[in-house]
Amino acid sequence: MYTPPPFKPDRAASLGFADARGFGTVCAWDGFRPIASPLPFHLGALADGTPQAFFHVARNNPLAKLADGTTPWLLAVNGPDAYVSADWYVSPEQVPTWLYQAVHLTGPARVLSDAELAAQADTLSAKFEQWLLPKAPWTSDKMSAGRLEAMHKAIVGIVMTIEQVEGSFKLNQHKSEADYAAVAARLGEQPDIGAQQISSLMRQARPEAFAGETQT
Repeated sequence: MYTPPPFKPDRAASLGFADARGFGTVCAWDGFRPIASPLPFHLGALADGTPQAFFHVARNNPLAKLADGTTPWLLAVNGPDAYVSADWYVSPEQVPTWLYQAVHLTGPARVLSDAELAAQADTLSAKFEQWLLPKAPWTSDKMSAGRLEAMHKAIVGIVMTIEQVEGSFKLNQHKSEADYAAVAARLGEQPDIGAQQISSLMRQARPEAFAGETQT
């Protein structure tokens, strides 16, 4: 991933972003062309702290046959994004751009054992059920043993050991305070939820740029 220095988050921030997002596009090379699937995932770590990404695919998914334990895969995780008009800047001679958050995780992937797959599936559902609190979390013990076994046979669990962490949080960090605040304000006025989220992130990153705003 090409990341100019002003937009580069540290490793911990990139992993934290990916973990919080929990959804990305997994990409692998089959020898002739790239194969990709959008998938939910959860992060874990080896005993030495090396991060890992856990997910599963349908048994017929071509990715299931490519997890050889040595060939690097890519997990691309995207956050909100928004178009910025050049007209929104205070300074002249600006150009349009696009603001966004993205993280790329790279490393070899291998197939999980049956026991590892069962744990992975439960951990994954538990992660996202937490998003729905105070709803009582769904758990796999609500399924019959036969149905759960059939579902496990229909999928292949995969773990990717993360060797490279790359991130780009492009939020106009290199712009002047006046330009930064002007763009954030205009993004916040847009009906698009992505633009509103980018505006909020910009305000969190540089609150001093908005200290002079008039409260209404």
